[in-house]
Amino acid sequence: MSLPLSPNDPLAALERNAWFRAAPEALQAQLIELGRVERLQAGERLFMRGDPDDGLYCVLNGLMRFGAASLAGKEALLAVIEPVNWFGEIALFDGRERTHDAYAERDSVLFHIPRAELAALLERTPQYWHPFGLLLTQKLRLAFDAIEEAALLPAAQRVARRLLLMASGLGEPGVLRRVLKVPQEDLAMMLALSRQTINQILKQFETQGALQLRYAEIEIADVDKLMALAYPDGPRRASL
Repeated sequence: MSLPLSPNDPLAALERNAWFRAAPEALQAQLIELGRVERLQAGERLFMRGDPDDGLYCVLNGLMRFGAASLAGKEALLAVIEPVNWFGEIALFDGRERTHDAYAERDSVLFHIPRAELAALLERTPQYWHPFGLLLTQKLRLAFDAIEEAALLPAAQRVARRLLLMASGLGEPGVLRRVLKVPQEDLAMMLALSRQTINQILKQFETQGALQLRYAEIEIADVDKLMALAYPDGPRRASL
């Protein structure tokens, strides 16, 4: 469901996003003017892999799930995206179809900038491509980190780093969310580990005082302890 945008409605949420804050003020104003607020119910599909690009989105509230499914029904979960994070910039650059399926994990509120309006804005003001390029490269860095970690790190370190990444809003500086609303099964799919392995690692972290486990939630009880588990050779505090 799409709703007209009141200029002051989503602004407070959008300004919690470092990329939006760093964008030129004129661009921020035009994005607000072009965008609309859309609401999805839990389980509702936003788009599927192969769908045409319909624009750029930002999660204002709720939780979005991104992945793909095989013909046999097996799901590969790429990420769950919480507020306030943008997605959809890949298709903005290459004009091709969507790369993954996107569903609302729970009732969600999105800020949507339609492709036609955004393309027209970039045609009129080409210098605005640079901020969108920064948004894309931020995601690319995260993807390279994930590939490297999957190849080189033991499972426990990978789990600790993914929890810290999610807690930091996918790399948002100055953000640290203590409670992560992610089921262990989803965490297992994101890291390509078994549900049993994830459960064992999380319980170990809980015993060590780094986490507290609840149903479909993981609370970071001690950031320093979790950081030490993620980066035993020296924490990367600058990223949090």
